[in-house]
Amino acid sequence: MRSTPPKAVVRIANSLLERVDDLGSRVAEAIRDELDSYRNEAQVPFETLQTACVANGRVVLRYFTTPGPSDPEPPTMTGRLRAQQGVPLADTLHAFRIGFEIIWGELVAESRNHPEISDAMLVALTAEVWVLLGDYAIVVAAAYRDMTSELATQREHDRSVLVEALFTGMIADPATLGEATRILGLPPTGRYNVVAADVRSIGREALPGIEMALRAEGITSVWRLLPDQQIGVLALPAAREAAALTALRKHHTRVGISPPYDALPETPRALHFARLALAGLQGRPRGVARFDDHPLAMLIAAAPVEAERMVQVSLGPLLALPYDERVRLLETLRTWFAANGSATETARSMFLHPNSVRYRLRRIEKVTGRTLSDPMTVLELGAALQALPVPTSTRR
Repeated sequence: MRSTPPKAVVRIANSLLERVDDLGSRVAEAIRDELDSYRNEAQVPFETLQTACVANGRVVLRYFTTPGPSDPEPPTMTGRLRAQQGVPLADTLHAFRIGFEIIWGELVAESRNHPEISDAMLVALTAEVWVLLGDYAIVVAAAYRDMTSELATQREHDRSVLVEALFTGMIADPATLGEATRILGLPPTGRYNVVAADVRSIGREALPGIEMALRAEGITSVWRLLPDQQIGVLALPAAREAAALTALRKHHTRVGISPPYDALPETPRALHFARLALAGLQGRPRGVARFDDHPLAMLIAAAPVEAERMVQVSLGPLLALPYDERVRLLETLRTWFAANGSATETARSMFLHPNSVRYRLRRIEKVTGRTLSDPMTVLELGAALQALPVPTSTRR
């Protein structure tokens, strides 16, 4: 415990305590005049600044009237409040220095009315004032940083809740949507895409650092980490799409991208499409797939059981043929589709005579009992071929 302050010092401090309200007002005005961040009434109302200056001034002066420790509550509350108000920590500490300089000046001026205050006592008093300022600075900075951490945690929680609401379709009315976009930093209108990426293990991001990387390219995004996926909404103008793809391809994982959409309430539907695109990459160690590039393939990959049934219904008779004939006819059918139904182009691609191609096509029609001149047959066979794995080797 500190020793009891000299009686003369106690009298000086008590004298200043009698006019601490006026002293606090002077300190508040000096702070406002010197620091830009305190001039904004919307940020730091003068009344609250004045109240804090009086409370802190009272604690400082009472320190010189008692041997006990100073009350840490006022500087703690001030540090927390300034963090909430967004005042920089450097300005907050500077404000305390201004306050201590004024109080120190008043202590020195008042000591002239007390002849019993020796020069040695005044030097000791001065030293104690600045030691107290250092102690205050530690308390204020710690409280400021604690509140900053709490605010950051709360903001992250709020963002996480809003992102979840965005993906689940819980944000619908314009007012809530406007507030959500403001907090999330997304533009309220524009062109958006949803991204879904496979995580390699629970709790680890599939695309570490992706938000910052996209921001460097002028692309705003918000993300949510799920046990099996990392999902995000990108405000993605067409002109920045190539940059986004480059950033996504740098990660060694599978990534699916939805078609673009222009209304954020459509995000749940876009997430479904992004996941379909992601499902289309199953079996590959990495890659980026956009749903719009191969929508049929994406749908087939998303429903493997149904796709297998479709293959059996449409191509079952062909698959039941002996190996050599089966491979030959399937290869011809695939090449014919790639050649837009041209037997001549199919023959050129397979180094065959066009009549050989036509014979194989008639054979396919006979085996399947369907005609390739029927658009519905072509549609169904094409979808079934898309779902059928390509053999690693084929024969003509």
